[in-house]
Amino acid sequence: MTLAPQDVAPSGTALLVIDIQNDFGAPGFAMARAGMALGPVDAAISQAQMLIGAARRAGVTPWFIRVVTRPETDSRALKRFMARADMADEIAICRFGTTGVDYYRILPLEGEPEVEKLLYSAFAGTDLEARLHACGIETLVLCGLTTDCCVDATARDAFHRDFDVFIARDACAAFDSATHENALAILSAHCATSVMTQDVMIAWNV
Repeated sequence: MTLAPQDVAPSGTALLVIDIQNDFGAPGFAMARAGMALGPVDAAISQAQMLIGAARRAGVTPWFIRVVTRPETDSRALKRFMARADMADEIAICRFGTTGVDYYRILPLEGEPEVEKLLYSAFAGTDLEARLHACGIETLVLCGLTTDCCVDATARDAFHRDFDVFIARDACAAFDSATHENALAILSAHCATSVMTQDVMIAWNV
C-alpha cells in the first residue's frame, strides 16, 4: 500500500508501542525460557526503535503500553482458560515487582504517556480511549508484541472505537513467521491496514 501523508498526519496520529518487555523479548526471560524463537522478535524491536525515533522527530507521540499482572487482578476467565490449555505458568508472565515487566531495548522519555494493562488489549480496563480522544487522536500506528495476541486485540478494539488503524508489519512479531503473517492477513481483511516502517517514515517525512 502507498501511504499518503494525510493518512498518518502527525496532528491526529499516535504510535502505540505494545508490550516490548523483558518477559516477551529478552534472553533469559519467560518466552526465552519457554523455548520461543527470539530472532523475529529482535528484528521487530529494531524496527520499532526506528519507528519510535521517527515518531518523535515528526511530532507524533509514542504511547508505551505494557502488561502488568498481579495475582489479585488475574481474571477468572484467564485462570480457567490457562488451566484448560495447560498453560497455568503463563499467568505469571510480567508480574508486578519482577524485572520481567520492564521495557526491553526501549524507554519512554520524560512526559511520554504510558498505559498499564491487565490482559491483551490496550483498551480493556484502561483509560486509553479517553486519553487518546482528549489529545485529538483519530489514527493509530501499532508496533510491538505479539502480532497474534496483544497487537491483534488492540487493533480490533481500536477499530471498534472508531480509530483508523495501521500496523507496522515489520515492527511487530510473533514467535514464528507463519503465525505473524496469518495474523496480519486476518487483521488486514477486517480492521487494520498493514504497512512497512519505511512507508510510515516517508509519510512523516523523516
